[in-house]
Amino acid sequence: MATQAFEDIADTFDFLDDWEERYRHVIELGKAMPLMDPALQVPATKVEGCASQVWIMPMIEGGRFDFQGDSDAMIVRGLIAVLHALYSGVPVAEVGKIDAQAELARLGLDEHLSSQRSNGLRAMVQRIRLLSADAA
Repeated sequence: MATQAFEDIADTFDFLDDWEERYRHVIELGKAMPLMDPALQVPATKVEGCASQVWIMPMIEGGRFDFQGDSDAMIVRGLIAVLHALYSGVPVAEVGKIDAQAELARLGLDEHLSSQRSNGLRAMVQRIRLLSADAA
């Protein structure tokens, strides 16, 4: 049920030989993301439960989910980019049906992130699910 953008990331991860290369790729994905307007980095868009500062601002157009996101940590910004690939363009009603844990496990993220980063990633997924449910 993953988007083509996420499948492209999964294909790249299959091609990369080790976790160091995958880690660098996640960081590069984050660097390639458009910057979030600092005016949107407010308490209402902040994701609680992350060790780093994380903001997610939903954007719903034509019944499809999208969001802007940012973080003060490079790897977390990359994880936001991965989540953006997973959820961007998905019909709002379908966002909650995506098994993010299973999709992210395909990338090996569940095995290679610290417990703090894993908790933060779960908090971001939960926030995305809540935002999409509110928009549905």
